[in-house]
Amino acid sequence: MPLTYWCEQAWLPGGVVAGVLVEIDGTRITRVGQGEPGTARRLPGLTLPGLANAHSHAFHRALRGATQVGRGDFWTWRDRMYEVAAGLDPDAYFALARAAYAEMALAGVTCVGEFHYLHHAPGGRPYDDPNTMGHVLVRAAREAGLRIALIDACYVSGGPGRALAGAQLRFGDGDADGWAVRAEELAAAYKGQPDVEIGAAIHSVRAVPPEQMPVVAEFSHRHAAPLHAHVSEQRAENSACVETYAATPVQLLHEHGALGPRSTAVHATHLSEVDIQLLGHSGTYVCMCPTTERDLADGIGPARTLYEHGSSMTLGSDSHAVIDLFEEARAVELNERLASERRGHWSAAELLGAATVAGHTSLGFPEAGLLVPGAWADLVSVRLDSVRTAGTAGLEALAFAATAADVHSVISGGRPVVTDGRHELGDIGAMLAEATGRMR
Repeated sequence: MPLTYWCEQAWLPGGVVAGVLVEIDGTRITRVGQGEPGTARRLPGLTLPGLANAHSHAFHRALRGATQVGRGDFWTWRDRMYEVAAGLDPDAYFALARAAYAEMALAGVTCVGEFHYLHHAPGGRPYDDPNTMGHVLVRAAREAGLRIALIDACYVSGGPGRALAGAQLRFGDGDADGWAVRAEELAAAYKGQPDVEIGAAIHSVRAVPPEQMPVVAEFSHRHAAPLHAHVSEQRAENSACVETYAATPVQLLHEHGALGPRSTAVHATHLSEVDIQLLGHSGTYVCMCPTTERDLADGIGPARTLYEHGSSMTLGSDSHAVIDLFEEARAVELNERLASERRGHWSAAELLGAATVAGHTSLGFPEAGLLVPGAWADLVSVRLDSVRTAGTAGLEALAFAATAADVHSVISGGRPVVTDGRHELGDIGAMLAEATGRMR
């Protein structure tokens, strides 16, 4: 049965409009217009399309508050992450992922790109169904009210010439051909299910030897699916890549067919001018994860330069030091200000476009991220009367003042998931406490 929502204000393709009626039938928007509320369900504040969290590692949510103590860098953080990965079983992973995804829903996220590499049991032994952990993530997303792009990562080495060891054994399938067999089974399991997209990932140039990269790229081409990769997050990664292959990570991915309009380079922090040209001219997306990049002391990537060269930007919460895409969006602008000592690199519309339509498209859901007829019925309403947003107006209120706490209503694919700031699953804080408590 069709439902109609009346938005006090809504962000439409032409800008912010007052008094907007959005009619929904099933999972899609059927009509958008202006008028009086009448009997329609009212959505106060400013309503925008659902947000897309384009890069997530769900199990990293257990690290929040545990890795921010003392000194260190990415590599010391990674050791702690491996400890968490080593202890997860399917039941614990489901509980943690469902709670993390529900936290995303409370923050206005309606679609998650889950970069998935925790495939097997400890020691690398496959479960009876080798895709058990992938199925767990899909089930968790569905219960939390999100669509999911499960970006299944190929991870076969611990670095150039190094075998997997320790917790990494859970990530590997032997080689890229072994990964492809399992990934094909995963794709077949969700064929025709519109709320799930199965994508592929080259975890990094450390984890996939160059000669095996084309196998992963071919999966993406064959299924017209997203292809993601961690790229140049650390200077040490770049140095090792150049020393081993006489090429930067971006150049290596380019040479082996892994860049293009379905591809996303995650982080892209330390790039050469040639790297920027290759990413931009190939139409490769770049996913910035500022709260993680600053938490791990990675550095500030050249987001605006990449955008001007042709790389659309998306946003992710990655390690979930914070789950707040408004914070991710404004951090892109504020980071640029710190690096350049100038203001005004990004408009509010550009930043929110990265969090909505660009993010959804990069995850294989091009009919999401806009409030137009035919689009996925994702509506996120944000308060304009909180202590953060009172006295503000327009998209600037969201991009430069609002936080996840200001989201009061989320309709995801026509399903009311968050109402008056409360998730339909109940007390998500308690769920998170219980799920993360198992990991510590």
